Parts: sequence; structure tokens; C-alpha cells
Amino acid sequence: MNTIIIAEFIIYFLVIIGVGYMMSRTKMSHDVFLLGGKRLPGWVLAFSERATGESAWLLLGFTGFVFATGLSGVWVAAGIASGILFAWIFLSRKFMREADRYKVLTLPDYLAARFGEKANIIRWLATILIASFFVFYVGAQLAGAGKLFLTTFDISENVGILIATVVILATAFFGGFLSVVWTDMIQSIMMLITLCVLPIVALIYISTNDLSISASLVQAGPEFDSWLGGTTGFAIGILFFNNFSWFFGYLGGQPQLSARFMAMRNEKEAKQGIVVGVIWTLLAYTGAFLIGLAAIAIYKQDSFSDVETVLPQMIIDLMPPWISGLLLAGIMAAIITTANSQLMVVTSSVSEDIIHKTLGMKLSDRQLVFISRLTILIAGLTGMVIALTSDSLLYLVVSWAWAGVGGTLSPAILLTFFWRRYSSIGLIATITSGFIFTVLWISTPLDSIITSRFTTFFIAAIFGIVFSLLFPDKPSSHTKM
Repeated sequence: MNTIIIAEFIIYFLVIIGVGYMMSRTKMSHDVFLLGGKRLPGWVLAFSERATGESAWLLLGFTGFVFATGLSGVWVAAGIASGILFAWIFLSRKFMREADRYKVLTLPDYLAARFGEKANIIRWLATILIASFFVFYVGAQLAGAGKLFLTTFDISENVGILIATVVILATAFFGGFLSVVWTDMIQSIMMLITLCVLPIVALIYISTNDLSISASLVQAGPEFDSWLGGTTGFAIGILFFNNFSWFFGYLGGQPQLSARFMAMRNEKEAKQGIVVGVIWTLLAYTGAFLIGLAAIAIYKQDSFSDVETVLPQMIIDLMPPWISGLLLAGIMAAIITTANSQLMVVTSSVSEDIIHKTLGMKLSDRQLVFISRLTILIAGLTGMVIALTSDSLLYLVVSWAWAGVGGTLSPAILLTFFWRRYSSIGLIATITSGFIFTVLWISTPLDSIITSRFTTFFIAAIFGIVFSLLFPDKPSSHTKM
């Protein structure tokens, strides 16, 4: 193991935990612990939102996906980037205004306040949906950490999972939303450096070693050099929808991302966030796609037993140790930012939506913060157990969670924002149908034909529309509770 890389990782971990601890010294009311108390600048929230949205999935899962599929992987990037840009440009300010209007701290609480007639049922259903999928999502991030430690230091994946769990729990436990966002900002910059520097170095290496990406694509397989993966006819539509379908999960339905929109202070801060979010997205996805293509030229297809280790292996092969340590820490940053943000979402749903609002327990801010921290520990340790006992691929697990949460709650948010006839029964039908159909769909071979990221969104939307028309709310029912 290279001592320089080890030293840089240790310094990185100490800095992240240190920032989290400093944030814990802030006077910590419950609303500050869960949503920052409207204290954070828009550009910081944008960096945090991007780091949270683009986890180990982007640096490990997507780059490996492009390496294994070729040019057709671009439609994944196109779908995700389109969804991110849509969310920042058209939804972020709406979230900010609605959070201020209804005085809410979480996405489930906003939906409950917006549809007061069935508020408690909505909070329960949304919390169960989020917790059910997000503990697996956290597990996927920790599994990604294990792969990174195995590739970088040749140590057991299980040891890497345990180390990552400690760091993730520490940053979320100490300072809640404030520490998560500020550490996210640091880590978001690290991720962007990795995704921008590595493809440049890789392309220089390809040029100086007389390699060719186009020739390597042809040699890799008949479908690699085709933007449509060599498909024809109806299969083109399936490939397009399966890859582009990540778009639907970004349309307001990811609570860990919408929390950043809700935390913004004013229109000026929102505009800052939009600029940062758009630029970050374009740079990061261009870089990740180029890394996958460059890897096809540098490595043979049978070079990896797990394609999701392509990026860390490329860093080790192409970079001197002191730079490798920094770029590899960028991958760990992606893992930590997403995992601790998801822990905060689960925590806020339990402590705010269920204990505080639904059960109506009269607790002090100190007691609520204690419950939030306890929930962080329980959810984090559950995710760790999942990572230690599951062999699921990172790309696949994240895909399912994206469908179950994003594909379900995105139509709920869009209908709430833009359709006045959407009702509380319609919202309940949206959440219930999205949850059930995602689980059923991914349990059958159907998911390998048409992904649940696509089907869940439209099934949930159709159920929401039909049940809203059949069971409309009384005009006075859309009130704050």
C-alpha cells in the first residue's frame, strides 16, 4: 500500500470529521439540525445538492457502465443531466417558496401540509417509502466504499465498509444538515476535480501511446461503437427509455435533493444555486462519459472482474501517488456525501414527520435532536449490515432506489405543483402504487426489458390522476396542518 495515498486519505477523513464536529458546536434547534435554519448560501447548497445527487454511482457505476456498453451509455448521461437541469431551472424556486409558505422541514411534511385532509396517512406512507429504499441506498454507497478500499489498498471490502460507516455516521451525527452540507461542498469540489482532471490525463495517455478510442470501440464488440447500441426497430425505443429513464427520478421526487431547494433563503440565492448546479452537471457528466470511453481504449474488456472498479484502477495506473490520493479521495467524497444526506432524509422523516407531527409528541428541541441522532445511528448501522451481506451491484441497487423513491414521488410533486385537481386520495394512490409496482416489477424479468425507473413514474402518475378525478378533495382541504 502506498504510504502517500494512505496519508492523504487519513487527512481527508480527519478534515471531514473535523468540519462536522465544528458544526455541532452551533446552537442546534430541531429545524437547524434538519434543514439548516435557512442559514446556508445558495452556491453552497448547489454544491451540496450535486454531490448528494451524484454518488459513488456516478464515479464507479456510470463509468463502469460506459466501459461495458460503449457509446450508447451517453443516453444515461443525457437523461440524468436533463433531469437535473429541469429540477434546478423549473422546480428549485418553487420548492423554496412552498417550504416558506407551509413552514415545513421535509418533503413528506410538505405533501401532508398541502393535502391536510389525509395528512397523517401521507406522512406514514411517504416515510415508509423513503426509509424502505434509502437504507438499501446507503448500503449501496458503503458497498462502493468497500470496492474503493479493495482496489486502492488491497484490503478487505468489509474493512473498507466499516471505515466508511464510521466517517459517514460521524459527519451526520455531529452537526446534522449544517455539517452535511458544508462537508458536501468540500467533497463536491473534490469530485469535480476527479471528473475533470482524469479524462484529460487519460486522453493524453491514449495519444502518446498511439491508442485509438474509435478503433477500441470496434474491437470491443459490435454494439460498442453505435450510439444506439447496435439495436434496430422496437429495441431502439427500449434502449433509449431504459437509459434515458433516469430523467424521471430527478423531477422533484428525491427528498435528499429537494431538501437543498427547500433550504434556500431567497431568489438571489436560488439564482446562484442554478448557475452552480448547471455548470457542475455539464462538466461532471462530460468527464465521466469520457473516462468510460478512455478506459475502453486503455484496458481490454476482460481486464476487470468488476467493471465498477475501472475509475480507481485508472487513477492508480495513470497518476503519481500524491495526485492519486487526492482523486481517489474524490470517489470517497461521492460515497460519503450521498450516504450521510440519505441518513438525514430518513432521520427527518422519522423525527419530524412521524414522532413530532403524526404522533404529536410534545418534545423539546433537545429531545428531538437526540431522537434524530439516534435514528442516524440505527439507519446507518442497518445500511452497513446490508452492505456487508449483499452482493448486489452498485448500479443496480441505486437504479431500484431511484425508481422506488424518485419514480414515485416525482409525479406526486409535479401534480402537486402544477395540477389543481390533484387530491389527497390521488396522492395516496400515487405513493402506494409506486411502491407496490416498483417492488413487483424489479422482482420479475420485466425489469430487464423495460426498467422500473420508467414504468414506476407513469404508473404512479396514472393512479394519481385517476383517483384524484374519482375522489376529489373539498376546496377547504388543501390547508396547512
